[in-house]
Amino acid sequence: MTSSLPTSPTPAGPYHSGERAVQLRAGLLAQADHSGRAIGSGIRDVAAAFLRLQPMLVAGAADPAGRLWCSLLTGEPGFVTATGPRSIAVAGRLPGSDPLAETLEEAGTSVGTIALDPRTRRRMRLNGTARPTTDGLAIDADQVFANCPKYLQKRQLEETAADRTPGPVRRSAALSDAQAAFVRAADTFFIATAAPAPEPSAPGRSAGGPADASHRGGMPGFVTVTGPTRLSWADYPGNAMFLTLGNLAADPRAGLLFTDWTTGDTLQLTGTAHTEFGDTGRTVHFDLSEAVWTPAASPLRWSAPEYSPANPRPAG
Repeated sequence: MTSSLPTSPTPAGPYHSGERAVQLRAGLLAQADHSGRAIGSGIRDVAAAFLRLQPMLVAGAADPAGRLWCSLLTGEPGFVTATGPRSIAVAGRLPGSDPLAETLEEAGTSVGTIALDPRTRRRMRLNGTARPTTDGLAIDADQVFANCPKYLQKRQLEETAADRTPGPVRRSAALSDAQAAFVRAADTFFIATAAPAPEPSAPGRSAGGPADASHRGGMPGFVTVTGPTRLSWADYPGNAMFLTLGNLAADPRAGLLFTDWTTGDTLQLTGTAHTEFGDTGRTVHFDLSEAVWTPAASPLRWSAPEYSPANPRPAG
């Protein structure tokens, strides 16, 4: 049974009203206030050093129609660099077939990013405003923070297939049987959401506020496919910020990214999501509006996973 959220709670610290509502519903305001102290706008030296080592960056944003997507950017370590205390540069662009290719060519795009390193189980999030550059894009940061290693599977980078040829992109309004099996076998995915807009959008731009990109992980089977257009997963305990669930409470749009760590295939989904609050936990339900499947989209080839000791065992 779905439980309602408190009505219009007062924003506090770095949180908007949707995040505050979920924190209050979960009874974790004090923990959220403590965790929120880690959210800043500056890129510290240790964060800059971490970014320089990464071969991939996940970005979440809205396409020109206002649909949220998650996309994967890759490159040789050093392709993401801090260029100042509040800015990063990303060398390279998304292929033209990617749902966010057009969006990231427009200055002023709100983008959420997450740099996740499976080798060390470390992750860092940077949200801000992007603009195109001559060799990629630059992002001016509004929020920068690290997350704990919970639910991250450990993998080693075995190969970078720089000469790969991505297969033909396939778009659909529902998951195929093969795609549904791919989702069920996943131990990791990424999710893009958006905060409520601070003010009405300018004419010609889609409504929506600052974008965020986050990670979800668990044992294979932690994501269930209950139909060709419906996915669900349990929301595991974390840092009590509830940035993703808080965004969904205010704006149901969401974009998901599933990757095949051994072949480089990607499955991008866009749609809407809502959270069901039950007596024993929270479950997120995602309703699909479009799927984009790209074989060999990523040149990165990773080892088999060493599962996180924090992963709960899926029910059944």
